[in-house]
Amino acid sequence: MPRLPAPPLPKILTPKPKRPGEETGPISPKDTAIEGGIAVVDWIDERTSLSPGLRWMMFRRVPRGINWFYTLGSATMFAFLSQAITGVFLAMYYRPEASGGAYESIRYITDQAFLGQFVRGMHKWGSSVMVILIFLHMARTFFFGAYKYPRELTWVIGVTLLILTMAMSFTGYLLPFDQRAYWASIVGININGTGPFIGPYLSDFLRAGPEFGATTLSRFYAIHMLLIPGAIVALIGAHLYLIMKLGISAPPWLKAEDEPEVELERAEV
Repeated sequence: MPRLPAPPLPKILTPKPKRPGEETGPISPKDTAIEGGIAVVDWIDERTSLSPGLRWMMFRRVPRGINWFYTLGSATMFAFLSQAITGVFLAMYYRPEASGGAYESIRYITDQAFLGQFVRGMHKWGSSVMVILIFLHMARTFFFGAYKYPRELTWVIGVTLLILTMAMSFTGYLLPFDQRAYWASIVGININGTGPFIGPYLSDFLRAGPEFGATTLSRFYAIHMLLIPGAIVALIGAHLYLIMKLGISAPPWLKAEDEPEVELERAEV
């Protein structure tokens, strides 16, 4: 019985042929893995057309003189991603129950859960790091004049993200539901109630009723886990889009230079 030929290898696992003049030799597993990865990326890009968008996002002109101050925005976004990831793991054990469930779940996370104390510590101190970074980022933007035309909308979105960050810190402070968190949240809600016009309505919304009770913890948990993170993700996307579309502003101590095309047009005129 004649022997059947071996089936051809899939295109993803077939290494790219050598160019004329290149040395031919045995194909190493590393080369096969690299070629397979490139083939997978090409297969995805052929069906999604992601490469033009990635090139537009990554390969951009940046002004001269940028320094480490320009990395504060990226650092703030990294801090938010760290908060989101650690928050998901904490939510697997947390119970928003005012009658001892919240406090006991926090004790379980800290004392018994695997790496619970580490993850909770990252989330707790990461919130402070995120607040510090976003204030530094906003200060850099203000003192460098990056809020001026045509970046006014980028500045407005950034201010909104700052407000949402503070609101997320405020709502997360109650979740351990110990004595300090309980009374500090009552003070914060009462302060919000003294605001003009919408103050009393905002205070009732945060309390989930006329009095501070069990539903207040559930309201804070829903705002902290669902409402504010969703709004932050959407605004970060809009913020990054405007930054990529409008570009990064140059430091104020550098004089803006004309583009070569503009200088050529002026010479012809």
